[in-house]
Amino acid sequence: MRTRIKICGLTQVEAALHAAYAGADAIGLVFYPPSPRHVEIAQAREIAQALPAFVSSVVLFVDADAAEVQTVIEQVRPSLLQFHGDESPVYCRQFKLPYIKAVRVRAGLDLVQYATRFDDAQGILLDAFVPGEAGGTGHSFDWALIPPVLPLPLILSGGLDAQNVAAAIQQTRPWAVDVSSGVEISKGIKDAAKVVQFIQEVSNAYR
Repeated sequence: MRTRIKICGLTQVEAALHAAYAGADAIGLVFYPPSPRHVEIAQAREIAQALPAFVSSVVLFVDADAAEVQTVIEQVRPSLLQFHGDESPVYCRQFKLPYIKAVRVRAGLDLVQYATRFDDAQGILLDAFVPGEAGGTGHSFDWALIPPVLPLPLILSGGLDAQNVAAAIQQTRPWAVDVSSGVEISKGIKDAAKVVQFIQEVSNAYR
């Protein structure tokens, strides 16, 4: 098995292309104005159009107005939608595009039940719960809280970097890993060397 890799929070074409050529399977574009990684439609479209074949563009929203999501879909033409807020299954399905649903993990949350509600999603992304923050916090969570079997492909996020991603993969066996702050120089600005190192450590997890 090969763990897929998503580099999230890209704001520059050059950084997105570097990540793609380094081995990333997907590039994340954040449409959430409070985030320092937020992109405008024109910026996102330029990045998405520059990606080579078989590298997915993923657009991320947090409880966005449906009309805004539709506009982004029409202008950017992403491969995949990512919903990172309290969106309902009905909300996520209305756009009739493949999507993944994120959830911030905390003790007492039944992840199997949660994933079952979004049974048509392409995967469930597990992130750290930090009060008042929607994601991209750089914090990890207790991987022991992840059930051994989930009804959706597991995408592991939250505080991952080159130092811990191999151990995370070995413990949780995710379909994919998602990294943002763990490969940055500053918020929204990726470090090319950290991206390469992260992708290499994902490969090393199986050695």
